[in-house]
Amino acid sequence: MPVSMTTRSLRAGLAVLALSTGAAMAAETWPDLPAPVKNGIAARVGDMAFVGLGSAGTDLYALDLSAPAAGWQKRASFIGPATNGAAVAVSATTIYLFSGNGKAAEDTGSPIIFDTVYAYDTQSDRWSKRDTKTPVGLSGAKAVSLGDGRIALVGGYNKALFDTYLAEIGAIDKEADPEGFRALVASYMGMEPKAYRWNDKLLVYDPAANRWSSLGDNPYLPNCDPALVAEGDGRFLVMSGEIKPGLRTPEVKRVEIKGASAVWKKLADLPPVLSGQRQEGVAGAYAGIVGGDVLLAGGTNFPGARANAQAGRWFAHDGLKKGWRDEVYVLGGESWKLAGRLPRGLAYGASFAVPGGLLIAGGEDGDGMPRADVFLLRWDGRNMSIEN
Repeated sequence: MPVSMTTRSLRAGLAVLALSTGAAMAAETWPDLPAPVKNGIAARVGDMAFVGLGSAGTDLYALDLSAPAAGWQKRASFIGPATNGAAVAVSATTIYLFSGNGKAAEDTGSPIIFDTVYAYDTQSDRWSKRDTKTPVGLSGAKAVSLGDGRIALVGGYNKALFDTYLAEIGAIDKEADPEGFRALVASYMGMEPKAYRWNDKLLVYDPAANRWSSLGDNPYLPNCDPALVAEGDGRFLVMSGEIKPGLRTPEVKRVEIKGASAVWKKLADLPPVLSGQRQEGVAGAYAGIVGGDVLLAGGTNFPGARANAQAGRWFAHDGLKKGWRDEVYVLGGESWKLAGRLPRGLAYGASFAVPGGLLIAGGEDGDGMPRADVFLLRWDGRNMSIEN
């Protein structure tokens, strides 16, 4: 693959972020997670990778990437209600967890989107609840660390709309009133993207001041469950994701923070899997930067949904079969290409860029089941292979 000036600059900028464990790490066998994890959280502090929550309940595990043979170690259990789809980022050595969704208590009738913020001190192995609330629903949002200790967040479901929908769904007996159930689902799922009022602000949380602010509007349709990777301090990619329930976008955007505002730029869309075939986009994909190249792997979509939406059928995934993707794409220079395939279709797991590749941990398979598998998607700049 030709190396562009953009790629060379990116590689130089990311050199300071590379782990120092290099060749020794590549020779190790990667241990599987102690329990299957999907829709959970993933964060890295130094050489320590953290994965948990989601389908693992309140469990959190840590792996020393410089000594993987020691295996995953259980850390302090999460102190809040079990949550799925939370946004996570690191400030200094503390992991911050925003929103997510789940039941506030075991005897609660319907799940809700949480408006809470929790902090996990990786050094003391302790969780705490922050005295703040998220300004909007951030389930399905993505977060990224900034160099000054702040955290930026994009996307997120609208709490009021989603909470109401889940409560109404929970109140209907699907067997006794199938028509009412179907009508309610169709009414919610049949709205155009803007009607869902997903978070369209680039939000910033300052842990030191415990304060929220905004860096302006997202000029594009907001995404939930996109893949997000940092290219350097204050610059990151938002790749694909949903623009409404069941409908994805192949769009890729670069966001660059400049002072009190941000500049958004559209990059090349994800390419079609086959020539002449429409690219649906993916949600819940794995992503990272390896050797200066951006890798995007897996995810889910509904083949045919974009064609339905283009025709004005906004319940775009109605009657369609959900697909778990195995494609791996690489962004080299200004365009994407298909680099290879995962061992199986996977989504909604954890990924960590390590020397020589992208470490994939857990996720959801084509049967909708959580996985505990951990493997290395090895990339040398031209060829891809899988290393267990």
